[in-house]
Amino acid sequence: MAWFVFCRRPRWWAVGLVLSGLLACGSQPTAPPAARPAVTVLPTPSPQPPIPDPPPAPAGTSIVLPPVPPPPPYGAAVAAHFPDPPIHFATPAFEPGRTDFTSNAELQSLLRRLLRDGRAGVRMGLLPLGHSQAGIPLEALLFSRGADLTPAALLQDGRPTVLLVGQQHGDEPATAEAMIVVAQELAGGRLTRLLEHINVIVLPRANPDGAHEGRRATASGIDLNRDHLLLRTPEAQAQARLAREYRPAVFVDAHEYNPVGRFVQKFGGVQRFDALLQYAMTPNLPPFIAKASEEWFREPLLGSLKTAGLSSEWFHTTSDDPNDKRVAMGGVQPDTARNVNGLRNAVSFLIEGRGAGLGRLHLKRRVHTQVTAIASILHSTAARADDLVKLRQYVDNDVSAQACQGEVVLEAAPTPSEYVLQTLDPLTGAQHPVTVAWDSALALRPVKVRGRPCGYWLSAAQGDAVRRLRALGAAVQQVEATGVMRGQTYNETAREAVPGRTVSLSEGGAVLRIQVQTVPTLIDVVPGSYYVPLDQPLAHLVIAALEPDTPVSYLAHGVITRVADEVRVMELPDVKMTSMP
Repeated sequence: MAWFVFCRRPRWWAVGLVLSGLLACGSQPTAPPAARPAVTVLPTPSPQPPIPDPPPAPAGTSIVLPPVPPPPPYGAAVAAHFPDPPIHFATPAFEPGRTDFTSNAELQSLLRRLLRDGRAGVRMGLLPLGHSQAGIPLEALLFSRGADLTPAALLQDGRPTVLLVGQQHGDEPATAEAMIVVAQELAGGRLTRLLEHINVIVLPRANPDGAHEGRRATASGIDLNRDHLLLRTPEAQAQARLAREYRPAVFVDAHEYNPVGRFVQKFGGVQRFDALLQYAMTPNLPPFIAKASEEWFREPLLGSLKTAGLSSEWFHTTSDDPNDKRVAMGGVQPDTARNVNGLRNAVSFLIEGRGAGLGRLHLKRRVHTQVTAIASILHSTAARADDLVKLRQYVDNDVSAQACQGEVVLEAAPTPSEYVLQTLDPLTGAQHPVTVAWDSALALRPVKVRGRPCGYWLSAAQGDAVRRLRALGAAVQQVEATGVMRGQTYNETAREAVPGRTVSLSEGGAVLRIQVQTVPTLIDVVPGSYYVPLDQPLAHLVIAALEPDTPVSYLAHGVITRVADEVRVMELPDVKMTSMP
């Protein structure tokens, strides 16, 4: 089936047909001649109004580990399946005699050394993104061949940007080590030639406080990878700033998964795959983005891993309940980095390497897996650079054109099925296939659907919600004169606390599940209130945040405190408004 059948606007059918053809062809990048090196430390631009941060935690500069390494979680027969590759990595964690990982202080020093020693022709910029909750700098490196490294210039230079993020979870250390290796290869190694076609931003360690403590969450106890719509933490705000300013066409989120624990307890097998992979799968994801993710990126990625002698599978997980034998692909809610960036209309990938809970066991192989996967995605981006620019422009316009028309999915669920997982017998290391109940995110079932509005009105009291929307990159307008809008108010019919979910450990309070009915109405709007239009590329992020009965809505998480303070606007408003900068 050609792509153009998905187009919802007649004026876009020709573009859809062109994009369909792009799936079948592409050109390979060629290496550019060397040029004079340039290094830049980019200043921090004027910040948006701050979003309140959780209370700080004690600072640290090195990663704390037990003095004695824990025993291996399995025997030699299983370990034999994961030999180290004959590769040398030059990160601090691989220095002779090391029993820990690259510290925060070592990482800061290493980034500056790369800036100083980069190869001729590579322009690099250090991007200061603020500080973690414990006061540790959040820093990324920008790699380009452009003459100007400002966000505005890079958006105009014709090269798509790739954003690489490591160690959102502090107890997944191989991801930061891999990001260091990728940065080294971009600065003066095998990946440098790709910068003729792409720009790359590397955020090696997104959660330095968690890395220091060797724990998953941020200092406030918030899971960073569930904070990309709410933006409660400075760590999530830093990533949102990169996405807002540089508008990456491709996003990569590197993680590690625990191959023992629950899977051994439930299914009697050790997980065996070097990499678990999944791209964005969430309600309202543009279908062209899903197609490009599969055909332009995942298929070559599988080949790259196989050529390197590494195994892969779809990402999957299971609950902590020992009686729950279901296995599910990655979540479909628009709160993770993978799904939020997908709704920014970027190709967005999760790479879960085999390694959480293993200490330094198989560390070289774990880093090799991440580097191989990331390099494949960078090569695919370079090979499809022109196509990705066209795709992004088309999808941005198509999403914007859907305002006021049709329906939008507020909540969806994966499709139940069966799947055969390959695991390893924990004693003998033999192949141990297991048939499991499998929740597939490849096909989502709509659970709640509602007509798509033109936008949302918010009362003047909702400045906090507006700051978060603007931090995401959404366009917001402020009402300047009294007027009338035709819309739908919400009548709350039920609410209940979600078991085991709180707004955050520091703030307390339960996350709510809310039920509403919509009521047609005319609303009188006053100066100082807000209008959030849906004729913009980030419309689906706005919907996820502002419809009160989505699983991750601002009302459910206490950002908006009263359902009466938001209204669905069902006709384009004729009210004097100004766009907020």
